[in-house]
This record gives sequence, C-alpha cells and structure tokens, in this order.
Amino acid sequence: MQKTNRKTLIGEVVSDKCDMTRVVLVKRSSMHPLYKKKIIKKVKIMIHDKENRSKQGDSVKITECRPISKRKKWTLLDILNKK
Repeated sequence: MQKTNRKTLIGEVVSDKCDMTRVVLVKRSSMHPLYKKKIIKKVKIMIHDKENRSKQGDSVKITECRPISKRKKWTLLDILNKK
C-alpha cells in the first residue's frame, strides 16, 4: 500500500458549463499577523469531472492529480452536499 501526499480541498462548484470540467471556489481563512483580523482568501480551481456528476452550487471534495490540461490539475473526489 502506497502512501500518497496529495492535497485535498473542499469547495463549491461555481460553473458547470464545460463538458467534464468544473470551476470550484475554495475559501481559506487565516489571521493577519499584525492586525489580528480574519482574512478570507478565495481561489478558483478548474477540476476534472469525468462523469459530469457535480452541478453548480454543490459542495465538493477535490484532490490533486497529474496535469490533465493547461489549467486542470485537480480531480473530483466526492460530492458532499447536492443542491
């Protein structure tokens, strides 16, 4: 059994217009070191969804994979909440 060091993230599908591709918005929060204010960082990630299972508004779990195209380096792992 191999141990993998692949990252997993949780985000929300914001676009499902392309075939086998979804755009997922991932939010991360951290504390500013000087001002102690909560900062929310957002990033849009293109993921590979081979079976087109997820729809816009779904909460999904994604994982790193080999590069599938220029901007797709993540794949769908599981759908947490259906809209």
